[in-house]
Amino acid sequence: MPSFQVATSDYEHFASIPWCAKHLRGRRIVSGSPASRKRKSNGEDSLYAETLKSQTTILAMLEVYEEPRSPSDRVDNIKMFLTLGSGLNGHPGICHGGIVVAILDEVIGLLIPTNQQRGSMKDMPFMTASLNTTFLRPVPTCATILARARILKIEGRKYFAEGWIEDSYGEILARADALFVTLKSAL
Repeated sequence: MPSFQVATSDYEHFASIPWCAKHLRGRRIVSGSPASRKRKSNGEDSLYAETLKSQTTILAMLEVYEEPRSPSDRVDNIKMFLTLGSGLNGHPGICHGGIVVAILDEVIGLLIPTNQQRGSMKDMPFMTASLNTTFLRPVPTCATILARARILKIEGRKYFAEGWIEDSYGEILARADALFVTLKSAL
């Protein structure tokens, strides 16, 4: 079983992995730690900021997208690298299915705040309304994976999107179709 040591930053960690580093190159590439990895005083995002942030769960996590040519254009595609530890096992060396669903929910959900911060979507609270997941192959632990998502269409308060998880060879391991809805009022 491989032992991972996270570099001084999640970016450095993934930049040191050749197949990940290819995705981090380019003049318009934007990367950073997802907002959900930062602890908040109200307890929001505790799942990724605390529970799943350890040497045995999700060791490192980095979101990546290509900056649109126009500052007002929407980011329709996003990537998220994750290095998974053995604390996420459902079976030896295999990530628990519930965690796989949570990863897909997270990567698809990143599209909305990324665009809200850019001013290309209204800054409204949102939630997952549905997430239909298909498991194609086991998602390995003690490994680095790539989760991807893209917006398919927007209808009023409804955001239709899809996401998938790939291994280092680009093989799709799981996929999901999602509907996110912006709320009419704050929580």
